[in-house]
Amino acid sequence: MIAFLRKNSFVLFLLAAFVLSDWIIGTWDPMVTSRRFYKNDFTKTLFHHQWLDHGPVFFGNSAVTGAYIEEQSKSRLIEMGLSYGKLTDLKAILEQERFRMEGQLVIGIDVHTMIDSLETDPTYPWFKPWYQPYAYTYRDYFRDSGTEIVKQLYKGIVELNPSELLAYQPRWIDKELYFGQKPGDELRTKWADYDKRFGWMSQPDYKENLDALSWIIGYSQAHQLPLRVVWMPWNRGYQLPPYMPGLQQEVNRRLDAAGVPVLNLLTTYDPKYFHDLVHLSRQEGAPVFTKEVDAWLASLAKPSK
Repeated sequence: MIAFLRKNSFVLFLLAAFVLSDWIIGTWDPMVTSRRFYKNDFTKTLFHHQWLDHGPVFFGNSAVTGAYIEEQSKSRLIEMGLSYGKLTDLKAILEQERFRMEGQLVIGIDVHTMIDSLETDPTYPWFKPWYQPYAYTYRDYFRDSGTEIVKQLYKGIVELNPSELLAYQPRWIDKELYFGQKPGDELRTKWADYDKRFGWMSQPDYKENLDALSWIIGYSQAHQLPLRVVWMPWNRGYQLPPYMPGLQQEVNRRLDAAGVPVLNLLTTYDPKYFHDLVHLSRQEGAPVFTKEVDAWLASLAKPSK
């Protein structure tokens, strides 16, 4: 053993140095703590709530981000709309205890929330295996920020501009909102794209998210967490994806069996309230949606006579 260690000491030293440096970087966690690096929507949610990791939540994808105006709501829900967020993501958040849902959990389900194969943001922390190096997991963002640092060093040392050594461009920390209305030709193109990518789907294509839904229902019951579900609005000026009736029926069957209240807004909003097919306009649609959800949640809170 001693001979082996001596023979491979240099390689073992490099390996130990890599493991130690990666541990130090992971402990620092610059994807969360430093504005030099890109932030995903989960981190943005925590950032805008002073890193609060518990409370009542309105979970969903970008449709929830665009539709629910937290600062105007009387429900005091934390808006946790995640770009391309799915129920499998919510299950991972709860399983890994990355956020403790308290008071009530409202889930917004739109036409994309349940699609298993829909690509999502790979930087969400629940996707990182414990054994995968931190620097490798976020290599694209280290490359982006590293390029900026090299340019700063060049300006500071070569061009003799010391002020550039510590200067950097803070990465965008707000979530994407949706203003105005897209023209009809763009919406028709987008609908054709949706239909090509997802229109043929059926229950096997959202099995993982149906399983996640059942798990979330069980979790809510075990933790006495009031669970509510909102079917998020779809622009009814365009045909509803063919898989939606069957999906909605199956989801509602499971929710009804568990006594989970449901607010169906899938096809109730006029096209004038939409930015595109799935996102409400911040000026026109979102205020109406926020008030309607508030009124519904308030009605559920009232004791039955």
